[in-house]
Amino acid sequence: MPDRRKWVTIFQAGGRFAPACLAALLCVLSLSMPVQLSAQGFAGLGTDAEGFAIPERGRALSFPEDHGPHPEYRIEWWYLTATLTGEDGQDYGVQWTLFRSALAPREDEGWDSPQVWMGHAGLTTATEHFAAERFARGGIGQAGVTTSPFRAHIDDWHMTSRARSGEDELDRLDVHARGADFHYTLEFVAEGPLVFQGDHGYSAKSPEGQASYYYSQPFYTVTGTLHLPDGPVEVSGKGWLDREWSSQPLSDDQQGWDWVSLSFDDGHRMMGFQLRGRETFTAGTWITPEGTSTPLPDGAVQFTPLAETRINGRVVPTSWQIDWPEGGVSITTEPLNPKAWMDLSMSYWEGPLRFSGSHSGRGYLEMTGY
Repeated sequence: MPDRRKWVTIFQAGGRFAPACLAALLCVLSLSMPVQLSAQGFAGLGTDAEGFAIPERGRALSFPEDHGPHPEYRIEWWYLTATLTGEDGQDYGVQWTLFRSALAPREDEGWDSPQVWMGHAGLTTATEHFAAERFARGGIGQAGVTTSPFRAHIDDWHMTSRARSGEDELDRLDVHARGADFHYTLEFVAEGPLVFQGDHGYSAKSPEGQASYYYSQPFYTVTGTLHLPDGPVEVSGKGWLDREWSSQPLSDDQQGWDWVSLSFDDGHRMMGFQLRGRETFTAGTWITPEGTSTPLPDGAVQFTPLAETRINGRVVPTSWQIDWPEGGVSITTEPLNPKAWMDLSMSYWEGPLRFSGSHSGRGYLEMTGY
């Protein structure tokens, strides 16, 4: 159960409780019961979306506008990962995510805003996994996203554009987050184009028609510093940004997902996921080094668990066989740290991996609903 005192603190201002926020607080708490969190995560991704906008096939994504928030949709995130190598020769992984959830399909100023924000940050080593979480409400400047210049933030955590003239707002980012035992400051520089997932950014999530708008920037090079309990480590590597928004991206029987982003040593990239329910639904994208993408429809990508890890009272598959037979891809993934559990109010497994087989490289794995 999430700590309700934490939520009360979020919705207090200057020692008084804003009356307009009481309903919002109750709504958030009702969406934060353990079953809901373990099954479909922040804001109940498979619950009814009445009154909110629904993604439609054929809508053209537009930039920089779509880098910013979409308050008419119920759920949205800016999700950044990096696979890194330190000057000490060790592998590391980093995650930075900002979630927006709307209690009503609009945006208002000040305490009338129905937007709720949550930030997650993670840092993984071969022996340790660090995780931190922040909460905020909209309308008061504590968290939010601006489009041009682009900046996503919650408290002092930020993802800030340093784009130069003629570049996309996401081409050059400074990223910072901190937890009790770690912090990091990194620079992400894109060396390829944005990639639309699914059908030109319309990403189907079920046979029943649930979908999201979804695009990525999978071509970052990353440099910076990790600050760990034993001291700072200079790192470099590759990064991947996912942008997604919807109002009901899962069907009501889907319990969670297994998702990978893969950077191949030969310059190709691949995104793939499976959604677990009465039937398994899969999708993915094959990306050339130049940024040309090929959508992989339901059934094209196959996920087979190979090894499990017991962590926090759960049994989680942490090594996978991933196959795309038509493309000649057959790989086995191995986590850097099989106990990379994000033990937060919305808990899930997430961490860096290496893979081998028909191809080799590094990537990130996220699993929810276990």
